Amino acid sequence: MKYLLIITMNPEVWDSLSEEEHNAVFAAHDTFQKEIVRPGELLSSVALADPSKTKTVRVRDDVPAVTDGPYIEAKEFLAGYYLVECETLERATELAAAIPDARYTAIEVRPVEFEVTTDLKPRH
Repeated sequence: MKYLLIITMNPEVWDSLSEEEHNAVFAAHDTFQKEIVRPGELLSSVALADPSKTKTVRVRDDVPAVTDGPYIEAKEFLAGYYLVECETLERATELAAAIPDARYTAIEVRPVEFEVTTDLKPRH
């Protein structure tokens, strides 16, 4: 079964950490990724840019409106995710607990209902 391990972050929490703590989180992600690549559990992972670089698009009456910033008013933002394949929900929650950010925020574990993939390669 595939699970999306959704990482949220509160900028106030992240900003309160020292540079040493930031570096420790990044190093722990590297270790975590290596540990779940070996058994084939890691399918993909994405770290997202700061919400200040976000654009939100809404279409109303067939007219697109583009605004700056995240799509919702919240203290937390989507920071990234891991897409994993595990035998059980319990294993997925174990992996979520091992994500370094779990010490500072919540990690949501959500089963994947279906997935659309393509063999198209990106063009540059």
